[in-house]
Amino acid sequence: MGAKVLIVEDEPHIVESLSFLLSREGFSIASCGDGAAAMERMLADPPDVLVLDAMLPGLNGFEILRRLRADPKLADLAVLMLTAKGQKRDRRVAEESGANLFMTKPFSNSEVVDAVKRLAK
Repeated sequence: MGAKVLIVEDEPHIVESLSFLLSREGFSIASCGDGAAAMERMLADPPDVLVLDAMLPGLNGFEILRRLRADPKLADLAVLMLTAKGQKRDRRVAEESGANLFMTKPFSNSEVVDAVKRLAK
């Protein structure tokens, strides 16, 4: 079984697409549609890679990142931040909050797969 990937995304079609692409590459996939559920899941069973949407109901992706980096159990978790908001400010906030990689939507399937592969190593 490949590395565990948690997809935190509130758009079902994006979750379905990412799940298909990444499972085809051998990753074990789980998903959550909101920030609070994602935090609970990560604390109970930390993934190897987190694919995190910036705009989520409840806790947004930036707040999740800040909480991850402040938690010794999750501080080193590899995070790919996905967002429809591609402004420089969002990229800066993601980097300051601790994202390993940042990608804007719409994204290339191969770019996402390559990014997750890099983070899983």
